[in-house]
Amino acid sequence: MPKVTDRYDAASIIVLEGLDPVHRRPAMYIGDTSEDGYHHLLTEIINNSVDEALAGYCDKIWVYLYGDGRATVVDNGRGIPVDLMPKYGKSALEVLMTTLHSGGKFTAEAYKISGGLHGVGMSVVNALSSETKATIKKNGKIYQQVFEKGKPASKLMEGGPEELIDKSSPEALLQKFESGTAFTFHPDPAVFKEVNAFDHERIKRLLRNYAFLTAGLHFYLVDERLTTNHLPPTTYQFYFEGGIKSFVKYLNRAHDTLNDPPFYINRDQNGINVEIAIQYNEEYHEDLLSFVNNIETPDGGSHETGFKAALTRVLNDYARKNKLLKNETSSLSGEDVREGLTAVISVKMAPTELQLEGQTKTKLGNPEVRPAVENILGSSLQAYLEEHPQESGKIIGKSILAAQARFAARKARETVQRKGALASSSLPGKLADCQERDPAHSELYIVEGDSAGGSAKQARDREFQAILPLRGKPINSEKARLDKVLKNDKLRDLIVALGTGIAEDLNLDKLRYQRIILMNDADVDGEHITTLVLTFFFRQLKSLIEKGHVYVAQPPLYRIQKGKEVAYVYSDEEKESAIGGSESKDFKIQRFKGLGEMNPEQLWETTMNPQTRILKQITIEDAAEADATFTMLMGEEVLPRRKFIQSHANQAALDV
Repeated sequence: MPKVTDRYDAASIIVLEGLDPVHRRPAMYIGDTSEDGYHHLLTEIINNSVDEALAGYCDKIWVYLYGDGRATVVDNGRGIPVDLMPKYGKSALEVLMTTLHSGGKFTAEAYKISGGLHGVGMSVVNALSSETKATIKKNGKIYQQVFEKGKPASKLMEGGPEELIDKSSPEALLQKFESGTAFTFHPDPAVFKEVNAFDHERIKRLLRNYAFLTAGLHFYLVDERLTTNHLPPTTYQFYFEGGIKSFVKYLNRAHDTLNDPPFYINRDQNGINVEIAIQYNEEYHEDLLSFVNNIETPDGGSHETGFKAALTRVLNDYARKNKLLKNETSSLSGEDVREGLTAVISVKMAPTELQLEGQTKTKLGNPEVRPAVENILGSSLQAYLEEHPQESGKIIGKSILAAQARFAARKARETVQRKGALASSSLPGKLADCQERDPAHSELYIVEGDSAGGSAKQARDREFQAILPLRGKPINSEKARLDKVLKNDKLRDLIVALGTGIAEDLNLDKLRYQRIILMNDADVDGEHITTLVLTFFFRQLKSLIEKGHVYVAQPPLYRIQKGKEVAYVYSDEEKESAIGGSESKDFKIQRFKGLGEMNPEQLWETTMNPQTRILKQITIEDAAEADATFTMLMGEEVLPRRKFIQSHANQAALDV
């Protein structure tokens, strides 16, 4: 270690200038240097183009993805300023690209509404890219400058299209418009060591959401990596005239809805624009998405707080006024009125007033937004309910049923809590607990049946690995309210073992295991059980997935032995590769159809040993898409599931 000196004076103070802070601590600006941070770079540049659209100067945005990791964003907005800034002796473009906290969004003059902070986002992208090229069309001329790792690699060039633009490049799009910007960057491989390409599906979802949130804005995605037989790649176009009304209908595409068309309001209060779309469905789960200046706020904030308060108050007032509440359902809780809710909240406000947590923008902090949302939604929803008595009756009726189920669930939940509140002797009898009591160093394996459970108990390291067998298939949580779920002994045992409680009583601080690992047979039944348990987690304990606690173990399919050499492989392709074209008679090949076919030593070596096992962490990249997928696969509607099976039949791994 370097020697630490007692000296601490002015000479100890270091001032990081220019983009040095970004180079030293990139995660402070983009969250991390893994996949999320890598994609955050592209989001920042797209945000700048979307801000031009919000300001009324842009209606088309193109995104190009390349095989070498580069990306280009083109828009037909006003174009980044290129005139000289006398104070700095540089063009505005160069200042924006090389100086933190420079931009046109710190006053409300150039941008009335924006999500990006122009100077911060663009300069950070520039700093964390091995090469960046900005091409601007303004005043009938083309301007271009190249940067490397945040520093200018060329002077600002000025000329005609024929001099600075390759006719086959995305920059050529600028010739069609009076003004615009093309921004090409290559995330620095030295910074993003584990990521080297943009995820096609992730970018599609991002552009789809942006198109929903900005009615009338065209997005085009061109992925140069998807070319086949020398044909040009497919251009994906996203455009929704209905805006967030189309968004909620899209989210509900697999559901039976209670109010169609959706409730919709778009109004201003004290300089804050509030746009809300609401549609209820027959399911038991809520799907609430919120945005501020088109930036998703997955951690909520003041706009969601105002929304929930208004929704609960107005539905209760309507139900009482019409004498719909009786007996134990004297009032509806927020949980009751949000059952089956699909809603999108979009708030827009001046960038100078925006208070978001961190550069990655996950939670809205502005306190003045809550009363604006609450007042606008409250008055508008009240009028809607009075004017639509049939839809109102359905919504209130569903909320009352939810309240009745809540009371039943509370009784069942109290039973679960009473079991979990006692000593460890009250834990499920099937649970083989571990010796470690620190959750950070312990893990729970959920396995299929007693046979596999017996093997796992013998194979485990009892110091930190607990085993919970589930005999038979648990209830499908997609088709049942919480009260029914809590009557299922398999899932009830799982809740007690986890220790977190559920629903209103959920407390992740009480989680007894850092990792929850689903380990089932690699056959149809095993995969079905895995899906049922994952459905339960997604619908009732989603925060466990969001916080990264849920995993799926991947046991091998084959044990291959040649002489004294033994290898385990996880697919037929790996098996063929391991054999390498040799005669199968030279190998002893064992096919594992279930965990019970492995002896404890094999199970430990392949699937439970932290040094050699393969675990797949379950994550939620797109909550809306995940919601629709669970509903389609596990819900009541047969037709969408049949279409999915028919369209994906050629991808199925058949166990024959």
